[in-house]
Amino acid sequence: AASYDGYYAVYTSLDKDLYPVSKVNDLNHGRWEIEECFRIMKSEFLARPVFLKRDDRIKAHFMTCFIALLVLRILEHKIDHKFTYPDIIDTLSEMDFTKIKDRGYIPSYTRTELTDYLHDTFGFHTDYEIMSPQAMKKIFALTKKA
Repeated sequence: AASYDGYYAVYTSLDKDLYPVSKVNDLNHGRWEIEECFRIMKSEFLARPVFLKRDDRIKAHFMTCFIALLVLRILEHKIDHKFTYPDIIDTLSEMDFTKIKDRGYIPSYTRTELTDYLHDTFGFHTDYEIMSPQAMKKIFALTKKA
């Protein structure tokens, strides 16, 4: 057994003519991404446990989790995979604003390398000024186009 240390055996029922060893290795190498998606769904988006009983609510719950995962993966791609998914989720969850009556919104989060990168990537800044309600609506409109 010691002579096989460091080697991994992969058993598959795939047709060896259609899936040569190199193709099976490529498929197996990508499994970690699928496993990471399930881990994100369960831990970050609280997909499980589900305490719902009606089928429509269960489906809505998992659809919401799946859409959140999709948005996260698109965001990772848009920012060139320069930050980890926990950093992205933590940063976005901390990007709060305080509403000042009759003036607008003031950022109540700490700037980081990631917030600066997000601002530069998406072409707007919310980190150094009071945002009027109109300016905030304009940013929402921009995000719908992206």
